[in-house]
Amino acid sequence: MRAQSSATAPTRIAVTTPARTATTGILQAALGVVAFSLTFPATAWGLEGFSPWALIAARTVLAAMIAGGCLLALRVPLPGRRHWPGLAVVAAGVVVGFPLLSTLALQTSTTAHAAVVVGLLPLTTALCSALRMGTRPSRTFWTAALVGAAAVVAFAVRQSGGALTAADLYLFAALLVCAAGYTEGGRLARLMPGWQVIGWALVLCLPLAVPAAAVALAYEPVRLTAHSVAGLLWVAAGSQFFGLVVWYRGMAAIGIPRASQLQLAQPLLTLVWSVLLLGEHLTVAAPVTAAAVLVCIAVTQRARS
Repeated sequence: MRAQSSATAPTRIAVTTPARTATTGILQAALGVVAFSLTFPATAWGLEGFSPWALIAARTVLAAMIAGGCLLALRVPLPGRRHWPGLAVVAAGVVVGFPLLSTLALQTSTTAHAAVVVGLLPLTTALCSALRMGTRPSRTFWTAALVGAAAVVAFAVRQSGGALTAADLYLFAALLVCAAGYTEGGRLARLMPGWQVIGWALVLCLPLAVPAAAVALAYEPVRLTAHSVAGLLWVAAGSQFFGLVVWYRGMAAIGIPRASQLQLAQPLLTLVWSVLLLGEHLTVAAPVTAAAVLVCIAVTQRARS
């Protein structure tokens, strides 16, 4: 009887349920948003001691060294030839394009004004995903996304006075290249681990970043302070590497459109950090906008993408 009982007993097999995968993906994408929300304040700190060109080149070199060290330590093989064009898009969009353009904008723009880009980025990423990967989010999804993006943009524009400047051109250009990089990175993260996507994209930029950093640091004034060093280290290790690792993993798990909507909270987080780290002041509209954005995020996460 014991043998029969043990033979007929059901075997328990540990499986990862779709619900658990979705929850993990949401948490990873949210962690990436938190890391990204510190990028603009950290960049403002970095600009206290570095020129825009030196800051971008140095952050790319440091992030590429971290990524390259991880790839070498784990003996990760080179990606297949078919993946390199996609990695080049990621490198051009999120490693070089967005950091450079947003840093140039922050020379004359406040972090609150720069948050306009982040407010529009989820919607732009979803649109780019629909064009690139053929995704078709529901009407409810798009309605909530548009309302959330409009709330964030209205808040950010009101904070900055609503005037269009040369910095806006940098910000809109940064928006487009970053959305393309996010979309391509999310697609590649389904084919290889997310950290390898950003890792190889960073390594791909290293041959250009090293001479650029050498020239910029040699010919442009550098003033090392606690703020400038901390800002450089965060945008290199936190924003450029760690944040993108968890972000791409999250996008691979829950899909690019749904993950991108979590970024609706990023401008508000950036404004919080701006108050705490840069001494900027917020209006009473902040909690109202935060509540509206949280409702929109809840709707988009429930909407079928």
